[in-house]
Amino acid sequence: MTPTPSLTRTAQIVRLGQRRFDVLVIGGGITGAGIARDAARRGLDAALVERDDFASGTSSRSSRLVHGGVRYLEHGHLRLVFESSHERRVLLRLAPHLVRPMAFTWPVYEGARVPRWKLRAGLALYDLLALFRNVAPHRGLSAAGIAEAEPSLARHALAGGAQYYDAATDDARLTLATILDAAVSGATVLNHAPVTGLKLADGRVRGATVSERLGGHALDISASCVVNATGPWTDGVRRMEDPGAAPAVLGSKGVHVAVPAARVGNRGAVTLLAPDGRVMFVLPAGPCTIIGTTETETVESPDAVRASRADVDYLLASANRAFPDAALTADDVIAAWAGIRPLAAPAHSGDANSASREHLVATGIRGLITVTGGKLTTYRVTARDVVDTVFRALARRSPRVRTDLIPLAGGDLRDLAAEVAAARAATGTDDIAEWLVRAYGGAWHHVWARTEGNAALAQRLVRGLPYVAAEVAHAVEAEFACTIADVLVRRLHVAFETRDHGAAVAPRVAALMAPLLGWTDRGITLALAEYDAEIHRLFAIDP
Repeated sequence: MTPTPSLTRTAQIVRLGQRRFDVLVIGGGITGAGIARDAARRGLDAALVERDDFASGTSSRSSRLVHGGVRYLEHGHLRLVFESSHERRVLLRLAPHLVRPMAFTWPVYEGARVPRWKLRAGLALYDLLALFRNVAPHRGLSAAGIAEAEPSLARHALAGGAQYYDAATDDARLTLATILDAAVSGATVLNHAPVTGLKLADGRVRGATVSERLGGHALDISASCVVNATGPWTDGVRRMEDPGAAPAVLGSKGVHVAVPAARVGNRGAVTLLAPDGRVMFVLPAGPCTIIGTTETETVESPDAVRASRADVDYLLASANRAFPDAALTADDVIAAWAGIRPLAAPAHSGDANSASREHLVATGIRGLITVTGGKLTTYRVTARDVVDTVFRALARRSPRVRTDLIPLAGGDLRDLAAEVAAARAATGTDDIAEWLVRAYGGAWHHVWARTEGNAALAQRLVRGLPYVAAEVAHAVEAEFACTIADVLVRRLHVAFETRDHGAAVAPRVAALMAPLLGWTDRGITLALAEYDAEIHRLFAIDP
């Protein structure tokens, strides 16, 4: 059975203030989570602090794909495609509950920027770079074959296309599973704890000062090495070390929208060329279809970035061109969100769409180790390279540890289908069973066990969605959730799948959280106000 972290939040705070760590990781997105896991698995005394919640930035606003990067082939990033294809295979093994194979249909129309022959050649190279070890090789499809696979696609001038395989994931929960594995491996992790400054000793960075938000604790954390893995916030942390540091991150804004799946009519995942020639996706996501993504350079603050009306119109127009019967309008949008991809600035050439997704690891003038670039699919490789740098800085030999063979939290499943069948027998429902196993893996038993003797915890939070009340308690007690947004935005998908972004169910969630977190009536009122502000920040659409 999947172990869970044994330290309470209070114990984590005490430990952070009392110990000297080998490495302190700043940033709790997928990259920082991977670094903490890798470091702890290799025997380092590791700590991680995150200014908001784990995965609260870019790592919960992606296309939810673990993919080889077929569109990177056009830009010649062959090494990245090879590496991504390998890591896709690894993650399918380490987290079979969170990473699942997905077939993609790619239609080709007459006069398209990528003609049929070029697509087939590219996908043959894609298979080759995966060493022919993907779920299945690609296959060419005639116009009739495309129409059979996706009947709602536009037929006019359809020349054919292809079907290939990648993988889908739950980006926030993949990050959380990595954090949980880091914690059970000995790492000390704390969310809602922004860094306010770096500590110097003998001219070197030797820790950080942290303001823990929820309890008002001021922490002074000592560490032999400090890693900056803050994604879009990278340059702000670097300037704590060197106020004159040149920008190291190129911000690329990506926007997605969710619409009712029935309005689009896609049967599976579809890869499209937008009217301007960009590659984009139409993806199944439970009751919704996700359309994305845009890719534009931005200097917007990652704290304030949101979808604009122009972004939404662009995505809807692209989907309507491919699925003409959908006739999507702004009224169909259930949710729209934006994130900033932190591309490595030195790798930038041309526009954000062609910039490399490869990562860079650099050491600053006072020893701060900074990682930039990278992508969700290859986070484990990025983490490995960063921890190699940490060991060199510590002048210590790294033990040989195969993190590619150690399942992530919940990933210790022998038979996914058998687990779903067991969950179906326990819950009496198909969708709840599927969700519990897909979200928690082998830990779903712990979640459902909370309903024994308390039927209210087996009730759905929102009609028509598979999330149950027991998950709220589990999120708080076993998954570090501290706010309503931690639960409804990142542990569950309620905020992305309801038009009010979970506002109606928030009071019920607050009531479930209150006794676990010691909230008074005033505390509940403040928590609800904070949630209203958070969903406006994330999901409001700018003019």
